[in-house]
This record gives sequence, C-alpha cells and structure tokens, in this order.
Amino acid sequence: MGDSARESKLAGQFFDAAIGLLQQVRDQDAEEIAAAGTAIAEAVAAGGRLFAFGAGHSSLAAQDVVYRAGGLALMNLLAVPGVVGVDVMPATLGSALERVDGLAGAVLDSSPARAGDVLIIISLSGRNALPVEMAMNARALGLTVIGVTSLAYATETKSRHVSGTYLKDHCDIVLDSRIAVGDAELTHEAIEAPFAPASTVVTSALMQATMAAAAEEMVRLGIEPPLLRSGNVDGGHEWNGRVMTEYADRIFFRH
Repeated sequence: MGDSARESKLAGQFFDAAIGLLQQVRDQDAEEIAAAGTAIAEAVAAGGRLFAFGAGHSSLAAQDVVYRAGGLALMNLLAVPGVVGVDVMPATLGSALERVDGLAGAVLDSSPARAGDVLIIISLSGRNALPVEMAMNARALGLTVIGVTSLAYATETKSRHVSGTYLKDHCDIVLDSRIAVGDAELTHEAIEAPFAPASTVVTSALMQATMAAAAEEMVRLGIEPPLLRSGNVDGGHEWNGRVMTEYADRIFFRH
C-alpha cells in the first residue's frame, strides 16, 4: 500500500474507542433507555408534548431528534438564546451563559412546556447552573425530566451550581454516556493536549436509541408513532404534512 493510500492509526483508534463506548451504553444503560422510551410514549398517549435541550455541543444531540427524517414529529427544541451552538459571537459567550443563575427559569416560564410534558436535558458534565436549574424548574412544573450526562463528572469535578448538585440529581431518568472527564479519547506523544471527543457520537446514539424505544412502546400502547419521513423520497412532503396537521397543537418549531 502506497503512502497516498495509507491508513491513519489514530483514526482507527478513535473508531475503536467510540465503538467501545457504544457497546457500554447499549449493554449498561438498557433499562434506563427503555424507561425513557416508555416515559415519552406515555406522554404522547396522554396528549403531552416533547422537548429536548442542550447547551453548546450538547445541543447537537438535542437538535438531532428535532424535525428530521425518521424522527418523532412531536420532539421540539427548547432553545436558550446564545447557548444553542457556536454561531453566537464570541463563541465563549455560550459557555459563560451556561453559568448564569436564573436563565433556565426565565426560558421555561416563557416556553409552552407544561405539566405532563417530557423534557430531555443533555449536558455532558451536568455541573453548570443552566442544566441543573433547567431540571429543577422543569420538575417543579410537573414535567418528566430525562437527563443525558456523564456520571463521571459528578464524582471527579465540582458543581458550578449554588446547591452543589448536578443534573443527575434532578432527573426522573438518567442516561449515562460514560464519557471520561475531558471528553477526549486519544493521546499522542507528540501532541500536548488530548483530542478526539466522542461525546457527540455516543450521546446522539443514546438519543436515537431512546426514540426507537419510544416508538416500540407506542406500538405496544396501540398508537401509530408520529414519525416524519424524508422530504427527499417520493411522497415524503405529503406524509409530513398530514402528520404535522394532525399534531399541530404539539409541534412548536413551525408557524
């Protein structure tokens, strides 16, 4: 094999690390994933609404289940201005906003979320004020809270919330991504900083597995899961139009 076609050793190591983590969450989070799926299905059956929230790169996994082919049409993004992604300038502002007390309460109070709804909160560390307060306030409002986080941070870092608690402490169900503190799977003797984070891969997989579990439970309850089809296949737009019309009162990402 010539140099132009040589394989990257580090790329292979990243795939191995990601696959190993996926196997861990598949095997060790199975009961929690099933419970999360059941909570979502029961909320849909009862007329409830579904929301997902994440700050910074944790928002990627939240966005991954909102308005997408093969996804539940009822999943809405609970957006907090300035923390959804790196589009805010400067990008460091998003990280700073995660530590602002009171922001979560203001967002929830002005959102359509209400008792009986489900809110998935994604935060890798679970230590900042925003996800902690989001969970606390959501449960106070009567929402079912599913947390997706790395429990390692709760034992190896200090909480940044005044209570000293973490996201995991205010959830009805917790999915552990099992990502090591620092979120970097690889090191190299010639590179000073660790690199190759896997949290997005694993967290997105946890989210999609939960959506699959929810669809399975809806079938058991006798409900047709309100799924969206790809707009790039024939009939997709027509299908989605029917779903969005039927569930218009529970879909908030459209006018």
